[in-house]
Amino acid sequence: MENYTREDILRMAEEEDVEFIRLQFTDMFGTMKNIAIPFSKLEKAMNNECVIDASSMEGFYRNEEEDMYLYPDLDTFSILPWRPQQGKVARFICDVYKADGTPYTESPRWILKETVKKAAEKGYSFQVDPECEFFLFHTDDNGMPTTLTHEQAGYMDLSPVDLGENARRDIVLTLEDMGYEVESSHHEIAPGQHEIDFSMSDVLETADKIMTFKVAVRTVAKRHGLHATFMPKPREEVNGSGMHINMMLFKDGKNVFEDKEDSLGLSSEAYAFIAGILNHIKGMTAIFNPLVNSYKRLVPGFEAPSDITWSSKQRTALVKVNLGQAGEQTIELRSPDPSANPYLVFALCLAAGIDGIEKGLEAPAELKKSIRSMSEEEKEAQGIQSLPENLSDALQEMEKDTWMQQALGETFFGHYKKAKKKEWKSYMKQVSEWELAQYLYQI
Repeated sequence: MENYTREDILRMAEEEDVEFIRLQFTDMFGTMKNIAIPFSKLEKAMNNECVIDASSMEGFYRNEEEDMYLYPDLDTFSILPWRPQQGKVARFICDVYKADGTPYTESPRWILKETVKKAAEKGYSFQVDPECEFFLFHTDDNGMPTTLTHEQAGYMDLSPVDLGENARRDIVLTLEDMGYEVESSHHEIAPGQHEIDFSMSDVLETADKIMTFKVAVRTVAKRHGLHATFMPKPREEVNGSGMHINMMLFKDGKNVFEDKEDSLGLSSEAYAFIAGILNHIKGMTAIFNPLVNSYKRLVPGFEAPSDITWSSKQRTALVKVNLGQAGEQTIELRSPDPSANPYLVFALCLAAGIDGIEKGLEAPAELKKSIRSMSEEEKEAQGIQSLPENLSDALQEMEKDTWMQQALGETFFGHYKKAKKKEWKSYMKQVSEWELAQYLYQI
């Protein structure tokens, strides 16, 4: 992330012929919103004087009497490479504030910043490296998205089998134009499925990158006549899309997770960090997997984890211990999906891990064999529990874990729970094609 001054931004905007600036922010569900201002209002924006009416937006606590103010993070200033080269468009990622100058505490970005601040007060800094998966599908004659793809490529295949290679390349080049460091990209297991990985970096910077990444993927895909979706499970017969989170925790410039004397190279803090995540994972699942559709991905028989386990070798474990890009120990959480709000996901991972360290929690026994080969009786004998099976169960687990209210804030917690319960009730009113096929002619 750059360190820009107001003067830097004004100079760059003039030199690059910027005509519009997008002031972007994220709602509680992880949806990016924005207003656009002309260049003439740039100084007004940097004076934190641009107002939004949040009363009409889903994902905001709607108080009709109160306007919200956008405070641009100057270091996020970037020119959008997919917009016109003459009369360019730039953007800021903004924090949301109330009229009295206090932060809007239900802003996901604020929740992450506060979590990072509390960790810093204890001497910790947090870096993450997300693995973001998505599908590229065809559109119909009216330009509407389908779930159709002509390709049959599999894991790490290349052209001509991988028909999405050109689109994926252009996505990476677009991100690099914005200064993002992309570690790698490849075709994933399912036809039409792709993955782009960032380099390990600061947690807030990475959350901002994911929000921009989603916009870039959709924009570039559209230029290729394709529709990009981050829906966790758009097709029932193939793997869904995940957003695995690789994590490193630092203190005094040292990777806290590393201990070369341990058989797995893990420190006592690493085991406690894992224990903290496993201890709170049921309650966090409603955030990590926020859609009704998310739970169609978290089923046995596919790559996504459905049981609460950790391992240094088993790929199907919920938490996997890995050697990172620089040969250092990382902890990978494999349950989150790309529909989740990255600010909230990262905040909860950090808070849960530190909770485990502070309480000296002990990790359960490591999973030594494939969970897919174990019977239910074997799982029960080893005390292995499963993730919530649907959004309703996840919301119940979130309510049970009182720590979740502390981590997210009581007000945000209440509004999120209310909105997601409404979503579940709406889903339960629907009659699916499966139900008609299963019951209409037989009952």
